[in-house]
Amino acid sequence: MTEDWAAVARAINERTHELGLRQRELAERSHVSQAIVRELQHQTVERRRSARTLEALSLALDWHPGHLAAVLAGRKPLRPGETGDDTTDKILARLTAIEGRLDDMSKRLDTIGDDVAALSEPAHRRGSR
Repeated sequence: MTEDWAAVARAINERTHELGLRQRELAERSHVSQAIVRELQHQTVERRRSARTLEALSLALDWHPGHLAAVLAGRKPLRPGETGDDTTDKILARLTAIEGRLDDMSKRLDTIGDDVAALSEPAHRRGSR
């Protein structure tokens, strides 16, 4: 398996820039030493890193836990919440869409409830507003 550590460095650097994170902040968020973060970002030391290190950095960068491992292996990274199983991912995406629609309907019902409550107040109380 060919490992692309340059792609890992690019991914980390682009994402830290995108999130406005400094090296020290990434180290703190990931619980990975700042020296290792620096080595990965600048490719100063070429050596294998543990899967846990890449996972911790992926999570600290708000990515799927396997994001950097996929980049290293030259695969397309999963997005947060994806499993890699097409059927499961489609079901999860559909459930997320349904959840969003239910939230919208709930907000609309709350608004309607407020309107009904206001209309059912006695007329003398509505007019004094």
